[in-house]
Amino acid sequence: MNRDTRRTRLLLALLLVTSVSLITVDYRGGEHSPLDRVRAFAAAVFGPVEEGAAAITGQVGDTLDSVSTLGDGREETQRLRRENQELTRRLRTSKLDRNRVAELDALLHLAGAGRYRVVPARVIAIGAAQTFSWTVTIDAGTRDGVRADMTVLNGDGLVGRVKTAGPTTATVLLAVDPESSVGVRLEATMEIGFTTGQGVEDGGDLDLRLLDGQSTVVRGDRLVTFGSQGDTPYVPGVPVGSVRRVKGTPGSQTRTATVATYVDFTALDLVGVVVEPPRADPRDAVLPPAPGG
Repeated sequence: MNRDTRRTRLLLALLLVTSVSLITVDYRGGEHSPLDRVRAFAAAVFGPVEEGAAAITGQVGDTLDSVSTLGDGREETQRLRRENQELTRRLRTSKLDRNRVAELDALLHLAGAGRYRVVPARVIAIGAAQTFSWTVTIDAGTRDGVRADMTVLNGDGLVGRVKTAGPTTATVLLAVDPESSVGVRLEATMEIGFTTGQGVEDGGDLDLRLLDGQSTVVRGDRLVTFGSQGDTPYVPGVPVGSVRRVKGTPGSQTRTATVATYVDFTALDLVGVVVEPPRADPRDAVLPPAPGG
């Protein structure tokens, strides 16, 4: 054991002396060092091996980096997708909220102009097709002061009347229902008549019949509700629509016309139930300014 140790120490000492001697010779030789050929030979032999090893090591490193970041990329993609979905949802919700705010503002403006006290409500369902009637369900009922035969309107004008009312919901018969009859008055001439619905499938128009066959009615004439006895089912002064086409001829027993409604019955959302009528007939005060006026 001691002999091996002495041999090892002697070998290490010999290698150290040899290394120092070679370094000294190489340094003193400068650019013409006798070891240049040895270095060139070693570079020629081991250089390609080192370059290949470096290339392989670089490729392996790049692959490991790609693998290590692959999970992060997928997570980032999923995160961005979730954020995009959330932003889209917020945009849609924000747009819906803006529309409802605008509808509420228009409803309150109309109610204020007519001196109507209303209970706002939302349309939550439409009537079943098998009933052959045009109705909607609103989320307000007797607990909110809603009763049958109350006028229903929105920011554009007349929607219909309450047909039945429960504690929290009510059914509204729309003005475009064929069985709906509304007393109306022409803005300019004060002529009186009544309208009946044609249904939404026929464009949501109303048929107008004036009581005086000699009366004059022209395209563009505007109509408001005439009002009912005791203000039920219709209060006076609510905008109904404008004459689209005149059908009858002067001298006939009645004059008829087609009326385009102000309300878009295919896009009902926020409505108001008139729970207290005005003290006086607002007449044409609720109508918007006439075009070109």
